[in-house]
Amino acid sequence: MARIPQNTTDDVASALEEIETNGGNGVVEISGAEPLKVTHLGKVYFPKVMRTKGELMRYYDRVAPALLPIIDGRPLVLKRYPNGVDAEPFFQQNAPDDAPSSLRVETVPSEGASGRRIIGGDLYTLLYCTQLGAIDVNPWHSRIGSLDCPDYTILDLDPGAGATFTTVVHVARCLKELLDAAGLVAGVKTSGSRGLHIVVPLPPGTTEEAARLVAEILATQAAHEMPKEATVTRAVKARPEGTVYVDYLQNVVGKSVASAYSVRPRPDALASAPLAWSEVTGRLKPARFTMDRMIAELDERSAIWNEAMAATNRLDGIT
Repeated sequence: MARIPQNTTDDVASALEEIETNGGNGVVEISGAEPLKVTHLGKVYFPKVMRTKGELMRYYDRVAPALLPIIDGRPLVLKRYPNGVDAEPFFQQNAPDDAPSSLRVETVPSEGASGRRIIGGDLYTLLYCTQLGAIDVNPWHSRIGSLDCPDYTILDLDPGAGATFTTVVHVARCLKELLDAAGLVAGVKTSGSRGLHIVVPLPPGTTEEAARLVAEILATQAAHEMPKEATVTRAVKARPEGTVYVDYLQNVVGKSVASAYSVRPRPDALASAPLAWSEVTGRLKPARFTMDRMIAELDERSAIWNEAMAATNRLDGIT
């Protein structure tokens, strides 16, 4: 049974700020969980914009009401940056052997073996991962109990050399037309970097193979209609210059894409922001979605995302 996410409180953010001000090491009390030890909150994670580990933790505390339901029950892939974005990161798939009792952990089959995975869904687990140096939040597309059946399929629009964000927008608009023609509703969000993510909710019980096929059909159609702007060629060196790679290959069990509201490990510390499709125009500026902006617009952005993800899609129109 999934845990009910603990509500974020001003007390947590205040405690984190006080700890950062007074040396950076301390303990945070989170309702319903054991005390969380936090360290080095004053460490600068994003030198370009001078954002600290403590600021990142306070950001996740603030957006937790919107973020936690999205990642609830999903295994998390941790990419850790304990020394900030300018240092070498490393992946962590399994929970540590000495994981605290309040950390949400489940045994998850993976590639013929089982691992003790950290599972999203509560504030303690979210802040614990951030304490480890995980900057972005990368959930599986499926949840515990139905790991072979993803809830959505994703198209990752990744601009290559010579491609502008305007090109990304053109490809996204083409995909929107294809989605509309197929009778599908999809959410769209900034990637937190140079691209966009299009997320298509799937009917319950959709298999991994079917989810990947839906994304492949849409991506291939877009590349056919816009050969000078979109490509599905996987090899980077073989892609036409100036094109956007429409990546449908993220739709495999165990793969992950940064969640909505996730901060990305990029110099500007931008967040992945849900968008209304009416915003996906040449006027869109992804760089506006800083951590502060996301907190200020959280109610608006979460309403947009929740409506899109609640869509009841059928796959009959995909051919």
